[in-house]
Amino acid sequence: MTNFITTDSLADLGKKYRLQGCSLVLTNGCFDLLHTGHVRYLEQARALGDVLIVAVNSDASVRLLKGPTRPINHQQDRAEIIGALRCVDYVTIFEEMRATTIIRQLRPHIYVKGGDYTPEKLDFQERRALEKCQAEIKILPLIEGRSTTRLIEKLRI
Repeated sequence: MTNFITTDSLADLGKKYRLQGCSLVLTNGCFDLLHTGHVRYLEQARALGDVLIVAVNSDASVRLLKGPTRPINHQQDRAEIIGALRCVDYVTIFEEMRATTIIRQLRPHIYVKGGDYTPEKLDFQERRALEKCQAEIKILPLIEGRSTTRLIEKLRI
């Protein structure tokens, strides 16, 4: 996967693009079973800036966030699928439950979350890191009827 980047390289990547005058967009998530809602969300996120970096939660952090039966797909598979989307410039995998460390390293111009969040519902440490790097927080609307949870429920029928 040519656009995979380690979390240790994020600071250098951010610096490189900031020097070029590019706006950096960061989003993160589990992306367990990729569906239309994810694809539209990532396309919308990419349209907000020049470079889109997607941080995919590791298997361990997905289990902590979603429970012992998740993730469905392994972290490397999820990252490879996300990285294959033409709207995604870089993909990384992170171990933490929250993206605070990645935000501090990359220092994005724009941080994007889905409509299941509000700026007030963001983790306090994430918000502080975003404020410190003066990132704009964008909340994109959910795509009605599209969710990983709904897909899993359908598969259980």
